[in-house]
Amino acid sequence: MVKQNSPGSCRNRNALLSRRTTNLLSKTYMAFIFLFLYLPIFVLIVLSFNDSKTRVEWGGFTLKWYVECFQSETIMSAFATTLQITLISAVISTIIGTMAAMGISKMKRKSRTFYLGATNIPLLNADIVTGISMMLLFVKFIDLGFVTVLIAHITFSIPYVILNVLPKLKAANHSTYEAALDLGATPLYAFYKVTWPEIRSGVFSGFLMAVTMSLDDFSITYFTKGAGVNTLSTMLYTELRKGIKPELYALSTILFFTVLILLLAVNYHPSKKTPSRAKEDFV
Repeated sequence: MVKQNSPGSCRNRNALLSRRTTNLLSKTYMAFIFLFLYLPIFVLIVLSFNDSKTRVEWGGFTLKWYVECFQSETIMSAFATTLQITLISAVISTIIGTMAAMGISKMKRKSRTFYLGATNIPLLNADIVTGISMMLLFVKFIDLGFVTVLIAHITFSIPYVILNVLPKLKAANHSTYEAALDLGATPLYAFYKVTWPEIRSGVFSGFLMAVTMSLDDFSITYFTKGAGVNTLSTMLYTELRKGIKPELYALSTILFFTVLILLLAVNYHPSKKTPSRAKEDFV
């Protein structure tokens, strides 16, 4: 006697088979997406260690392109300019963004919504539009150069700092700050002892985000820089128009891993909670 399967068991098997097929298709799709995104970067990294100037033949492993990269005056000059602009703009935008986030957090609901919308406009706006508008503004008052690039980088970095600090301020306990003021602490001392430990991680994340965005920017820098001022991104664009050089592979590889490390640092969140926070969550 042959035992027939019930309709319910057949439906369960079909549902299980359908889920497995969907999972397989989704994983295959994601694999193709990552392959499309990162295969060119992988090829670039491999070519930076190739001992041959041709891009179709492997000549052996070498580090000479990295040595020539650091010996190039053009690259080192652009690197020094990039480092100065990145660090100065990140520090200034972090200070301004933190103060702005503190001000926005104390506003009423309607005002806070308005200012948050105004803060998000630079994030949603196209870089080329922001770059051209800043260029038209700068040429009316000052000559394009190092200062204009620095101002532009500070401007587009501030919203990223605000968006990183504001959630920390919302989660902070404002009653403790007010209690410190009632007990005789100055506003600065109360901020350092009460508010700063609560928002410190957000400020640090905002700083790293500002560094990443400044280091990675091309469009806004290209339109706001003057003659003789080059960051690494604009220098790469200028040199690639003359021809592809192997040391540019090495420079691009260094930039890729630098930005990757910064992004990993920004997105790192300790999983371990403090005892007070864990107690609040429990209650």
